[in-house]
Amino acid sequence: MALSPELKDILACPKCKGELEFREADHEIRCNRCRLAFRIEDDIPVMLLDEARPLL
Repeated sequence: MALSPELKDILACPKCKGELEFREADHEIRCNRCRLAFRIEDDIPVMLLDEARPLL
């Protein structure tokens, strides 16, 4: 099951409050401004800064 459009509309980066790029096929959500990737686990976004992966 994919993330709902309503959820995508309200989600923002927890660090900069900016827009996100959803890569559901890769099971992650990216903030290109902060260069962080947040994982999607069992269709639930894990939007914790401590859990984010830095983008190269």
